[in-house]
Amino acid sequence: MSAPVVKLAESIDALEPSAISCQHSAAQALTIVRDGVITGEGPTTRGRVHFSRALDAFDAEWCARILTAAAVDDQPISRAEAEALFEINDAAAERSDEGRFDDLLAKAVVHHAASASGLPVPLRTVALAPDTAIESWAPTQAVGVDTEVLEWIAGQMRGKRRGNGTLMALVATLIGAATLPLAQLPNLFDIGL
Repeated sequence: MSAPVVKLAESIDALEPSAISCQHSAAQALTIVRDGVITGEGPTTRGRVHFSRALDAFDAEWCARILTAAAVDDQPISRAEAEALFEINDAAAERSDEGRFDDLLAKAVVHHAASASGLPVPLRTVALAPDTAIESWAPTQAVGVDTEVLEWIAGQMRGKRRGNGTLMALVATLIGAATLPLAQLPNLFDIGL
């Protein structure tokens, strides 16, 4: 582990495990990361140069550590946590995280969608790990996936300046042409690419 990563790990120990005792607290912690991305200031940016509206590897690491804290590891990703990740995605005009945040966002949103639909999901540490392929655990068919959850995801993605190709492909796979009438598909995927 590099010195900056070690320093980051030490600095977020204050958030684990007592402060992140539930999904609500994790969602609140993610808003602190979002604020740091927006302003370039705050507890998540201390000790390093951070420009406003920029997301770097340390920000992605913050998100991963918050989402996989021991207190929430066995719980599914909540809608509040997924919404906070979408807000971080929207706030970051510049990226220097080598795709880690996009991977984390896609996996977290699909984890939420599957669990909200009553489908089994792995522990967060497994599902969100960079070396775990999302295809190894994510649903591959629309059978059993709640259409309200899929509509919520599409609403989050609609009109955004930055799309997530992995998430879009998975949602398209889950929906399938047979799940919704063809007339609804253009509205569902109007995400402003």
